[in-house]
Amino acid sequence: MKKVTAMSPEKFLRLLFFLFGAVFLIAAVCMPDRADMFKGLWRIVSQTAKTPTNYFDPSYGGYAGTLLNVACVTLICSVLYLLPHSKPGAPSVIAVLLTAGLAFWGINLLNVWFGFFGVALYCLVKRKPLGAYADAMIFTTGMAPLFSDLILAYPNALPVGFRWQGLLLAVLIGLLVGFFLPAGMAYAPRIHKNYTLFSAAVPIGMTAFFLRAFLYHVLGAARGTTDVGPTADLSIASWQISNILCLAVFALCIIFALALGCKPKDYWSLLKDSGYEVDFLPRYGKAAVMMNAGVFGLFILLYYNIAALMGGSKTVFNAVTLGCIFCMLSTCCAGSHPRNVWPVMVGYFGASFLFGWVSKGLIGGEYLHAIDAQAMLVGLCFASGLSPLTGKFGWQYGILAGVVHFVLVTSVPLLHGGFCLYNGGFTAAFTCILFVPILEHFITKKRS
Repeated sequence: MKKVTAMSPEKFLRLLFFLFGAVFLIAAVCMPDRADMFKGLWRIVSQTAKTPTNYFDPSYGGYAGTLLNVACVTLICSVLYLLPHSKPGAPSVIAVLLTAGLAFWGINLLNVWFGFFGVALYCLVKRKPLGAYADAMIFTTGMAPLFSDLILAYPNALPVGFRWQGLLLAVLIGLLVGFFLPAGMAYAPRIHKNYTLFSAAVPIGMTAFFLRAFLYHVLGAARGTTDVGPTADLSIASWQISNILCLAVFALCIIFALALGCKPKDYWSLLKDSGYEVDFLPRYGKAAVMMNAGVFGLFILLYYNIAALMGGSKTVFNAVTLGCIFCMLSTCCAGSHPRNVWPVMVGYFGASFLFGWVSKGLIGGEYLHAIDAQAMLVGLCFASGLSPLTGKFGWQYGILAGVVHFVLVTSVPLLHGGFCLYNGGFTAAFTCILFVPILEHFITKKRS
């Protein structure tokens, strides 16, 4: 443990990424359907993955195949930080854990690669070291479903199998996406003023919007809507597998933190941080960050269990929801903690019941946004990226931000057609565009 304590922040994060990959691999081997693990992985990579796709469905990966896919994707991302000149930090934690979470329902061992080529081309043209852009390479996976669709279906409405034309088109689009993403990532904070932690969602969302418009509407391809093509059965879920896996991972994080010497006052100092423009690791140390990963993870897990209980749903814990837990955890080093995320959760929770009462009781509408609806479970995951807004302006405005995000999140997919896995992060940017100017104009006192 002394060696871990003495590690630089960069080496510590590299170790942490590989440990997460190892945990997912061990979990895959422990699943009851492990005999079908490799066949499940093949079924995942050989089918399209427009969001949300429940990889737990046996017609996709099953439990073991899904976790094997998550392990492989996580380890691929981890290897990128071994490249020369790579310096992993808080954005890298977001990149790796977000991608690991999305590997439960949209990213796979095949579609993860294509954006990498574009970032490599950017580095070649700009004469930059590839390792310095490892974060950008990983964030290109936010458009992974588009690459699968290009390989397996485009321009048809339904998948037709692997074709060299589709593979070539996916490579070309990957070059385009990856080449321009670094510029988009550099500009995005000017749009949301660093009040959302999922900054890469802005260029990825806008690029998906453009490509969907061009490839499917302008060129007249058949597959242009979010409801065309095969879908996985979202009802296939396991409360036991999801909760046991999460409890094991988060408990290990807490044990690791205690072994590193975390003290209550260290973690309390972190909890008092606004979360705005911060990297917790150099500011509070390894032990406090690991404690936040464990406690914040348990806090997220508690929310989803409450949502399942209040909604009366027995199918909440499918692969999509389990992936969302790790997506939400991804900001544990970049600014999120229970104290600045709970207001956003309350906003989502309250909005669901308030608008449900208005819809059903007052206008007689068909209400589809219950707290345990899949879109709302996914939406809350990315709404948590608004935690710096809560930290800066106060809990009451965090609640309002959660309500605004709730209202917008199911309409934004109409722009990108389900090809952007960062839909909730893209929505968070819209929330900032609408909400932050008003707050900055009327609220003069902000927390430091």
